Amino acid sequence: MTLKVAIQMDHISLIDIEVDSTFVIAMEAQKRGFDIFHYQPANLIMKNTRLFAWGEPLKLKKDNASYFQLGSSELLDLSEMDVVLMRQDPPFDMSYITATHLLDHLASKTLVVNNPTAVRNAPEKLFVTEFSAFTPPTLITSNHDQVRLFRSQYKDIVLKPLFGNGGVGVVHITAEDENLNAILELFSQHIPEPVVVQKYLPAVRQGDKRIVLIDGKAAGAVNRIPPKGEARSNLHVGGKAKKATLTDREQQICEQLGPELSQRGLIFAGIDMIGDYLTEINVTSPTGLQEINRFDNSCLEADIWNAIEQRLENFL
Repeated sequence: MTLKVAIQMDHISLIDIEVDSTFVIAMEAQKRGFDIFHYQPANLIMKNTRLFAWGEPLKLKKDNASYFQLGSSELLDLSEMDVVLMRQDPPFDMSYITATHLLDHLASKTLVVNNPTAVRNAPEKLFVTEFSAFTPPTLITSNHDQVRLFRSQYKDIVLKPLFGNGGVGVVHITAEDENLNAILELFSQHIPEPVVVQKYLPAVRQGDKRIVLIDGKAAGAVNRIPPKGEARSNLHVGGKAKKATLTDREQQICEQLGPELSQRGLIFAGIDMIGDYLTEINVTSPTGLQEINRFDNSCLEADIWNAIEQRLENFL
């Protein structure tokens, strides 16, 4: 099957090909002989009810010095694509949300991965609240008195921006820390949305595990160990990737979440686990493929394309 694939992403020149998941997904598409096109979200254009984008044909190779080649810019009719991959990075802001509304217009013509309606309705730190049986004690509020009451109950807490990403703005406040009020003031001044407050999980010192699910099935995992003196495990802030397997509880959680993810058209998702607790469900632009591939000698991008092609058999 020869497919036309458009990738909506931040500019290809900005990625690190050693870790980027979009890169290996695109490389696998190229390996299968698909025609690949690249465009940025800002280049989406709606004319009446038809959706276009200014983009370029894309060729890739595994060469850090020269890993991509873009053809001449052209106006792409996205309804003529077989697949659009929505792979731009957060933040989950109004620009991101607008892109999902525009892509909704392709619903009967082009398979969009992940489903834009489902992505819009599943911001990471809110979607996870639908599975509260697996999550740590959590508060979402703009009310500072409620935050202080939560802290008095659980002592050690973690504050997160509701629509943040990549660990930016995540703060660990201990029972003795005197900075809570000042931090809440900063959040109020710079972040209009409510704040997420969770009970601090000491198990984070053993790692924050990313589990990749492909069309609702657990496909692999990588543990991310925070560096000394850091509460965050994100790899780009110094976390170290370690080989991981799933515990019985993690498998149980995946079996509970998986059918819901698949039913919503969230083909590529990543869930985050600290100890026995589910902390986030990532569906906007999940990562972790290359780390898991290296540890498990796997090719998760091939599994993603197998799932997409299976969907296309029922979609087209």
